[in-house]
Amino acid sequence: MHTPEIIVPTVTLNNGVEIPQLGFGVFQVPPEETQRAVEAALEAGYRHIDTAAAYRNEAGVGAGIAASGIPREDLFITTKLRNGDQSRPREAFEDSLAALGLDYVDLYLIHWPVPSQALYASAWRALEEVYDRRQARAIGVSNFLTEHLETLAASARVTPAVNQIELHPTFQQRSLAAATRSRGIAVEAYSPLGQGADLGAEAVLEAAAAHGASPAQAVLAWHLAQGTIVIPKTATPGRMRENLAAAALTLSEAEAAAIGELETGERIGGDPATAVHTQL
Repeated sequence: MHTPEIIVPTVTLNNGVEIPQLGFGVFQVPPEETQRAVEAALEAGYRHIDTAAAYRNEAGVGAGIAASGIPREDLFITTKLRNGDQSRPREAFEDSLAALGLDYVDLYLIHWPVPSQALYASAWRALEEVYDRRQARAIGVSNFLTEHLETLAASARVTPAVNQIELHPTFQQRSLAAATRSRGIAVEAYSPLGQGADLGAEAVLEAAAAHGASPAQAVLAWHLAQGTIVIPKTATPGRMRENLAAAALTLSEAEAAAIGELETGERIGGDPATAVHTQL
């Protein structure tokens, strides 16, 4: 059966670079399985792949890209600076490029602020140099709270293009998302499905049933309607295609509002205000 091509919308970042709004994340994909997963995602139609040095699977991402035969300029590749490498950001970036087998990345992020290290502002200056050299088409941050964005703004030459944060129906971080957007920084959601925990909510199930869609598609459509960039992760090719098809789904205002009422304020991941893991 022929599957019609899904048109994934793009978000224009504050420097004019366009990022596919729906991407494929490889968090917790074992290194030995990453190449196969990336090849399957690219075959399904994804063109935005999100990895990180801390995931230890950049080489698999690079191998999947190389095996796909897709022109590099048609892809959007994100990776991140590991927390324990904030004291050596230039070397860490080169290590990531080498692992990926790429000449440049499309987006390079500081993975966590780790405020106890007091290094993220100096690390950002190194990212600005990477950006100046055009080795990254855009640079940004991840897990930054409002106070971290304010600290960075005091010395930054380049405003981050993206803030990638935990965001899903039961943990929406509305004030942080609003503060991020008010600075011209795009919001990107990781764990957009609440690592599956949000998919059984009545509002999600009702919206999915109304459209003949899956619960995951309903949640992803809710994110996309808000202009949020999303990077769901799955190792199953069928689910990859299913998630991608969410780009064609539009929820009613009432359905979106009902999903928006699922907020509990409970995180799945660590608190950026106190997280100190080195990721090494």
